[in-house]
Amino acid sequence: MNHVTTAPPPRRLRADAARNQQRIIAAARELFADRGLEVTLDDVAERAGVGVGTVYRRFANKQELISEVFDQMITELGHEVETALHHTDPWEGLVGLFDYACRHMAANRGFSEVVLELHDSMDRFVCMKERIAPGMSAVISRAKEAGALQPEIETSDFFAMVNMVDGVAGFARTVNPDVWQRYMAVILNGVRGDGVARMPLTQPALTDDEVERAKQAMHDCRKR
Repeated sequence: MNHVTTAPPPRRLRADAARNQQRIIAAARELFADRGLEVTLDDVAERAGVGVGTVYRRFANKQELISEVFDQMITELGHEVETALHHTDPWEGLVGLFDYACRHMAANRGFSEVVLELHDSMDRFVCMKERIAPGMSAVISRAKEAGALQPEIETSDFFAMVNMVDGVAGFARTVNPDVWQRYMAVILNGVRGDGVARMPLTQPALTDDEVERAKQAMHDCRKR
């Protein structure tokens, strides 16, 4: 007597596993961006629409998932660095890369937390500068050689400037999530070469009311 099996073929299982992994990573990215690293694997499973057991089969703990998300973000940043490096206009390439980095940080509450989380314990963080810094340095050098960037600017200044914008974004996120664009333009206007046109400040400044509400939101957050 012939028995009919209902088990799917191995190929289908592998495809399902791959899809589940991508759903888990996408859900984790969204949650880390919205809420930072306080989220749990249960939260990720719910957002991804999979069982908690599925998450634990793919990632033994939250640290492994954080590492995977971080690795994806750094890979994507590396692609943006390459795009900037091959832009026909060195200044526009630099501006595009700066905009990408600032926009990513402004919309992603968990990114800086991820960096801090990985700093002491994960080899991937140790490799980050090796993967990103050489290309970033080339983008900076190319802009300086074209006279589009002040000659004193160094690669480390780029990271500092991004963090300046992120500081404003973090302060104003609850009341004005787009105001960081104003301060990105302010910073770029401060480092541009003499022959580069000043960027317009198209984003209005924070109002007095927004400043007070942002200060209150930060105060409330620290009390929790």
